[in-house]
Amino acid sequence: MIIDCHGHYTTEPKDLHRFRKDQTEAVKNKSPMPARAGLKMSDDEIRESLEQNQIRLQKERGTDVTIFSPRASGMGHHVGDEPVSIEWTQICNDLIHRCVSLFPKNFTGVCQLPQSLNVAPGNSAKELERCVKELGFVGCNLNPDPSGGHWKSPPLTDKHWYPFYEQMVALDVPAMIHVSASCNPNFHATGAHYINADTTAFMQFIEGDLFRDFPTLRFIIPHGGGAVPYHWGRYRGLADMLKRPSLKQHVMKNVFFDTCVYHQPGIDLLVEVIDIDNILFGSEMVGAVRGIDPETGHYFDDTKRYIDALRIGEEAKRRIYELNARRVFPRLDTLLKARNL
Repeated sequence: MIIDCHGHYTTEPKDLHRFRKDQTEAVKNKSPMPARAGLKMSDDEIRESLEQNQIRLQKERGTDVTIFSPRASGMGHHVGDEPVSIEWTQICNDLIHRCVSLFPKNFTGVCQLPQSLNVAPGNSAKELERCVKELGFVGCNLNPDPSGGHWKSPPLTDKHWYPFYEQMVALDVPAMIHVSASCNPNFHATGAHYINADTTAFMQFIEGDLFRDFPTLRFIIPHGGGAVPYHWGRYRGLADMLKRPSLKQHVMKNVFFDTCVYHQPGIDLLVEVIDIDNILFGSEMVGAVRGIDPETGHYFDDTKRYIDALRIGEEAKRRIYELNARRVFPRLDTLLKARNL
């Protein structure tokens, strides 16, 4: 089967956006928060939004299951304080649960976290536990920069993050490293901020000893690993200069890249440089790049076409499409086995 490890709910009912706008305005004006009870999203609205978009594209492109999470740019951890983030996060995660409940064969859930600047990451552990144990989610998205592009948090290898990692290990779930919107005008959200964060996270892992302390911790760095595969020699050289072990031993037992790379040469480079066992199929649909490539006549984010075109053998493709995701997301593997898949 073909498992897409990177999908976001970007076609949400309109009232969700109305609520978030009202919530953001209340933060700005220091006025009372909108009531969650006033948020109206019917099952029919959710069903229609998915059938006309993500599910239609699954059928057209030949994928089976999408690991589905809230809109990444909408997480907005820089907006308001911790109570605001908690309420917004719970609303978004509950909405993903409704999507999965309506279409259990098409989606499985991954949660956003109620992160806030200057709030201990360990405070997010409660929501992770709720989503995994009560909602059946299989992982989370972890934002290394809750400030929205100003990078005011310690590196991911700092003990500041350890209480949250302890919960990840206890629940045996991975995290996708995924920033949210950029409020720094120097960094376009999807074209700069996202790729910067992917690359930055990898370098942080090289500099630290996180996986010595948490040998079973697992992270997916999205968007093909940012700039990392293209500069693989630089990072091997830096690891050597910094007296770190080889990347294979020091980082790549715990870190995986997805295939959200939107042209064939980029995918060719990814599989040439990175071990097949560290690559998970992902498309990010419906996500950052939604148009048709005028050079090919196909959608940029139809990443399955790029994998199908690789000359790596069917077994290697199966690892990218399915087996690696089952290994990195063991709770997903358990769900699929329960369905005899």
